[in-house]
Amino acid sequence: MAKSIKLLLTESVDNLGIVGDIVNVKTGYARNYLLPFGYATTPSDELVGQLAEKRAQAEKDVAARRSMREDMISKLDGQELTIIRACNNQGQLYGSVTQQDIASALKEAGFAVVPREVRLPGTIKRADTFDVHVKVESDLEAHIKLWVVADRELESEESEEMEFDNEGELIIKDTKKPAKADAKAEEQAAPAAE
Repeated sequence: MAKSIKLLLTESVDNLGIVGDIVNVKTGYARNYLLPFGYATTPSDELVGQLAEKRAQAEKDVAARRSMREDMISKLDGQELTIIRACNNQGQLYGSVTQQDIASALKEAGFAVVPREVRLPGTIKRADTFDVHVKVESDLEAHIKLWVVADRELESEESEEMEFDNEGELIIKDTKKPAKADAKAEEQAAPAAE
């Protein structure tokens, strides 16, 4: 059985092609998706001719969408976006900021971005600033600065950093060193007195 098959697209399919394209796809994709939903059929010269007008309209639509996206990316590049989230006193978020959250905030700011176009390098779980990559097409991309801000004033504690020994055990610092030093001096003095 053939692993791939050539089909004529009767409708535009994202990440595959537009109406009238002859594409080479895996048989499972063709059998389970393209053919049952009527997005493709077996190619013939007659069908290609019938789809010529529909293809011309699809090419105009693709060109218009491309120019809109180019315009949006030029405006989007370098933008700053602020998202307010609940967090603890150390700035650790109770949830995380997702691609969906960033795409929704960008839509509110007037940019038509879908969540899959927002590229995050990792999970955002702290109140901080982040550089976010937005890629709408292979050659259209922008970088924005994201400010994740706490929903309240954070308490600034003057806490010491924790230290660990070579085995990974926490080194407990005694804040009452002078009192302990006095106790050691008394212990050493007591045996000497005997």
